[in-house]
Amino acid sequence: MIKLDILSDPVCPWCYIGKANLDRALEAAPDHPFAIEWHPFQLNPDMPEGGMDRRAYLEAKFGGKDAAVQVYARIAEAAEAAGLNIDFGKIQTTPNTLDAHRLIHWAGLEGRQTAAVSRLFKAYFEEGLDIGDREVLLDIAEGIELDREMIARLFDSGADLDDIRERDAHARARGVTGVPTFVVANQHVVPGAQPPELWAQVIGELHQAMAADQDDGTATGQ
Repeated sequence: MIKLDILSDPVCPWCYIGKANLDRALEAAPDHPFAIEWHPFQLNPDMPEGGMDRRAYLEAKFGGKDAAVQVYARIAEAAEAAGLNIDFGKIQTTPNTLDAHRLIHWAGLEGRQTAAVSRLFKAYFEEGLDIGDREVLLDIAEGIELDREMIARLFDSGADLDDIRERDAHARARGVTGVPTFVVANQHVVPGAQPPELWAQVIGELHQAMAADQDDGTATGQ
């Protein structure tokens, strides 16, 4: 297997689009070589713990209502092309995602990491849920077959807060400035929400390289 590390934030629409495009490529190539791991990156590391009004956040970020509308029109077009049913009108709050990243980490320990990421994206972008709210996160945890009471205790204990912050800081120190960012085999960085065709090409090239390695190994063994 070949490691595919993905830096992402569950409130990042391009991350959701990027995942959908990758998923399409993986579905078309069920023999793909990837072992996927998700890593934390907060788009808004200074977001207040309770989040903030989404409209106010977007207008402040993009310099006014008109600019925000233009940016999100392009995002909506890309989301539709990726087959997603994003409903921006339902989203009332831009949350702090630190706890969501903690949940993704804990889900990974139970082999449920991609399930957690998928559910967080859907909860936020399609259902308009506040994924900074711990009760919402506990519902998500329970829905992907994690122990609700255990996750609640972990939240209350402050477990892995420093670890998530340190991993986020480490990514920034290595030059990551935006997400999604994909790292193939700890060597090749693929930034942005790439189309399924690019991933199909990458998978094909990896298969060829792996086949060549096996041929070389057989020849050496003889």
